[in-house]
Amino acid sequence: MVRSVVGKSKKHSGGIAMSFTIVEEATPRLNRSELAVPGSSLKFIEKAPSSNADVIFFDLEDSVSPDQKPQARKNVIDALNSLDFGRKTISIRINGLDTPYMYRDVVEVVEQAGHKLDLIMIPKVGTPSDIYAVDMLVTQIEQAKGIKKRIGFELLVETALGMQNIHAIAAASKRNEAMLLGTADYAASTKARTTRIGGANPDYTVITDPAEDGSREAHWGDMWHYALARMVVAARANGLRPIDGPFGDFKDEAGYLAAAKRAASLGCEGKMVIHPSQIEFANTLFSPSEKEVSQARRILEAMEQAKRDGAGAVQLDGKMIDIASIKQAEVAVKKSELITAMGG
Repeated sequence: MVRSVVGKSKKHSGGIAMSFTIVEEATPRLNRSELAVPGSSLKFIEKAPSSNADVIFFDLEDSVSPDQKPQARKNVIDALNSLDFGRKTISIRINGLDTPYMYRDVVEVVEQAGHKLDLIMIPKVGTPSDIYAVDMLVTQIEQAKGIKKRIGFELLVETALGMQNIHAIAAASKRNEAMLLGTADYAASTKARTTRIGGANPDYTVITDPAEDGSREAHWGDMWHYALARMVVAARANGLRPIDGPFGDFKDEAGYLAAAKRAASLGCEGKMVIHPSQIEFANTLFSPSEKEVSQARRILEAMEQAKRDGAGAVQLDGKMIDIASIKQAEVAVKKSELITAMGG
């Protein structure tokens, strides 16, 4: 995850030398939209391959009742082995480590369809030991079954304990790839006074001092800001993809757009979607625009020209280009290439 470089200097391709700690990035994947598909619903499972979502996660947890969990596992295994998901990333959300279902989720799905699986989403992560437990189990199955492709982990932070230990959790395994904020369970864990899944809360406001006529204005705040911002920092510090949680009212398009824009502004790479109608919003908002990609390519071309000229600094349109701008340009171009490969 994080690798320290002591006493060494790494020369950037733009000609600027500096000493720093290298953050090893997780496997690059498009993660703009992450669609939840109940493992108990054959109807939704069959529709999943035709979805435009970047990531499909088959849910074996919250959306599946206890009496349906064995059949849901079988449904997901059959889907992984028989359906063509193209370039989509495929994940499963297992049940929590505090349930009697988790070990069967991992053993049955990974043993029977692990070669078709990209990620495992671990819900309600509370401590680094939770990650270690799943890692140990998956590692043994991969070795026993000869599965060559390493299965990655998505970490669903949705408890106060998980938020307390979020930095240690992010660094707990080389399998870790993404962090997601589960707002509904997080609110329940912290005993927050809300019943909304994501979005604004009319009680989370401040009011101005009284005006001369005694009137006062109320300004809404974002009750999820602290949790989301902290998750972004923990994820980025360990090379993981931060993904915003779901927005429950799928009929409120403006509300979803506002929440997604807020998440993108803080540094998230994507957002969970609980309804197909939310997919295109997420894909659009978390994609670089044509103008941004064009400018990014110009920046990288200017960098290459500076290298050829032996210049110690990069300039474009009469302005100096710093390392941060070059890195952002590289990210934008890489993301554009991944979107193109997905057919976008």
